[in-house]
Amino acid sequence: MIMLDNPQRYGQVSRILHWGMALILFWQFFTVGFRVLMEDSAIDNFMWSTHRPLGAILLLLVAIRIVWALFNRTRRPAAVSTAAKLGHIALYGMLVLIPALGLLRHYGAGRPFDVFGIPLFSGFEGRIEWLVYPGNLLHSSLGWTLMAMVLGHMAMVVWHRKRAGQVDVLPRMWGRN
Repeated sequence: MIMLDNPQRYGQVSRILHWGMALILFWQFFTVGFRVLMEDSAIDNFMWSTHRPLGAILLLLVAIRIVWALFNRTRRPAAVSTAAKLGHIALYGMLVLIPALGLLRHYGAGRPFDVFGIPLFSGFEGRIEWLVYPGNLLHSSLGWTLMAMVLGHMAMVVWHRKRAGQVDVLPRMWGRN
């Protein structure tokens, strides 16, 4: 088992972080889908109750992944193009910004917040509008934008895999070391 990245493949830590974050992100998209399509149903109530805590966990994993990527920056596989590099930077940016906006909005609304029973901050009386406003304005629309970006990311993996003359990037993140 190779823990560190190398020029040909991502190591186990990068892969676990990537696929773990992907699973959480897909769950987040599903929770929003149930919220939109089946609001106030039993399944929506269950799924929506996981959205905020998993968003906080996703933010933590993104921070860990960024630190890990910086630690491995000289070992990682090279980006196949400038567009790919910029696309990955945009994905990371959105993965930081969207949950951060959600947390700011939640805090600004004066509501307490815990992650599966672990308190992150307590509530208070009143509201801090300048914290709530950016979350209300951007959290949802950026979430839909992130979904489109993730679908584009997946499409580009397929494109690179199937198109003649392209670097097959899937084995870098999938398969055995």
